[in-house]
Amino acid sequence: MLTKRVIPCLDVRAGRVTKGVKFKNNVDLGDPVEMAVGYSDGGADELVFYDITASAERRPIDIGMVRAVAQAVHIPFAVGGGISSLADMERVILAGAEKISVNSLAVANPGIVAEGAAVFGAQCIVLGMDPVKSGRVPSGYEITVRGGREFTGLDAVEWAKRAADLGAGEIVVNSVDADGTRDGFEISITRMIAEAVGVPVVASGGAGIPDHFVQVFREAKADAAIAAGMIHTGECTIADIKRAMSAAGIPTRTGW
Repeated sequence: MLTKRVIPCLDVRAGRVTKGVKFKNNVDLGDPVEMAVGYSDGGADELVFYDITASAERRPIDIGMVRAVAQAVHIPFAVGGGISSLADMERVILAGAEKISVNSLAVANPGIVAEGAAVFGAQCIVLGMDPVKSGRVPSGYEITVRGGREFTGLDAVEWAKRAADLGAGEIVVNSVDADGTRDGFEISITRMIAEAVGVPVVASGGAGIPDHFVQVFREAKADAAIAAGMIHTGECTIADIKRAMSAAGIPTRTGW
């Protein structure tokens, strides 16, 4: 089994880290650069930042934040939100990010995935998806966009397969239903996508205790999993998560 990654996610709005439940009722949690440094020093394998209102507000991502994070941490990080073109992707990479996450943009213009992969390499292009349980599509999970505000009619599994074929190097499965609940990751859709594509799959949404990471790696075949509220509030650390993984025989990077 390959080493499994633990990735803190920082949702940023108006220059501050925020967290809600099912994409609603967000509360302020702190400065993104300070929190990024803490997680980088605390054993995180990577980081991911989402400018969560950029797409809905139809504005560019906060490139100053990207640059500040790049100067402060020593691990790879991805950014998403407000990416609308190859030029935006280039600005993000030049500012210091290793990966670009596209979600609403990819749904509106799937070709951007192929174009981005051709220009910057597949390893730089991450497909972010926000699936919601739905009886309207074969898998039972429908893709939403604009922060879960709009339903698309796209089946989550078929969309993941298409994005991987287009050149996405990684897929983040961010369950809207599980987001912020701390009841555990959405195992079913994560496993379906992990079994359907040949690129790494990242589980996101619902983590509440270290054992949830053990479960998603064992049962859903995820390659990485995202932590947010449970670590932002100090109830748990990256080290706590990795100790639980190690005790369960799940390989993890040392240094924590």
